[in-house]
Amino acid sequence: MITLSCKKTTQTTPQKNHKDFHEIENYLQTLIDTGNVPGIAIAITSGQDIVYSKGFGVTNVQTKEKLEPWHNFHIASISKTFTAAAVMQLAEKGKLDINKPLTTYLPYFRLNDGRYQTITIKQMLNHTSGMPDVQNYEWEKAIEDEGAAERYTRSLADQKMISDPGAEFHYSNIAYDVMGDLIAKVSGMPFEKYVKENILNPLEMNQSSFYFPEVKNNPRTSPHTNKPPVVSSVYPYNRMHSPSSTLNTNIQELSHWAIANLNQGQYKNKQIISPATYTMMITPTFSVDPTIKASVGLSWFMYPYKGMMNYTHDGGDVGYRSVLTLIPEKKLGIILLSNTDQIDIQFVHDKIRDILLSMNGI
Repeated sequence: MITLSCKKTTQTTPQKNHKDFHEIENYLQTLIDTGNVPGIAIAITSGQDIVYSKGFGVTNVQTKEKLEPWHNFHIASISKTFTAAAVMQLAEKGKLDINKPLTTYLPYFRLNDGRYQTITIKQMLNHTSGMPDVQNYEWEKAIEDEGAAERYTRSLADQKMISDPGAEFHYSNIAYDVMGDLIAKVSGMPFEKYVKENILNPLEMNQSSFYFPEVKNNPRTSPHTNKPPVVSSVYPYNRMHSPSSTLNTNIQELSHWAIANLNQGQYKNKQIISPATYTMMITPTFSVDPTIKASVGLSWFMYPYKGMMNYTHDGGDVGYRSVLTLIPEKKLGIILLSNTDQIDIQFVHDKIRDILLSMNGI
């Protein structure tokens, strides 16, 4: 097991003067001043640099520790973009074919519906598998043993499908959780270890992990719920749902992921996924919402805004909300992480995006 350092990372990339982001700072501070948002952290990337990162509020309303850019958050479903990249890495290596049925690699996978036999990995990646969604994450159980992934896959035999594979879009955390078992079987190592060695470490995401016992003592936030906010008695962790939800990271390190995805899968001199694979992942595969021309690629969602394509994923679990958006035409990445489930993080994101798009030099 890899032991993560608790050392606070320092920002090594150039940052703009904070006065350039005065309007954003004022807006985020007002959210804290209402008393309903304990903490929110923001990072903005431009090209290959983090140009701004800051924490507002506190990590925990009881301890009142000031929130800093190095504090870890549970980022919920943004985790899926890493899981999808891991699958695509294995496809690049010839370890799997995303157009083949899942049962090719996990012969014990089954649902209570014969159609499960034709579900392909690609359909799981773009939420068209016809598989249902998770109804109870059982976060309170805090399951952490290595057998959790296969045990979860085998537990699905009574689940009913909700559409033919490939026919309809139905967001499915179940599909992503099963891909954790797929990654483990194909790579020969636990899902969390594979992602750590092949994605997080090359990205220099040294305080980040899908495996909560590795990061529980790192500088981190606490989950909050209700208004005014109170600390949740449950932290959202269950190893059965790691691939869909449990990456713990901070805005500085998540910025490395944004930078890689804004540079054809490359971070510094390390190619995380090939440019061809990156292009495949952000290419629309299925319409999600025709009213706003939104589509889904392989984990990433995309839609046009003010004539520019936005590539995005958000996340929400007990105590946390998060969003990551990439706008390649501006070489711009926007990351927002909050330690409360009582914030409309998309509304906040949209406000900040409009401010950024109106700024000179962005």
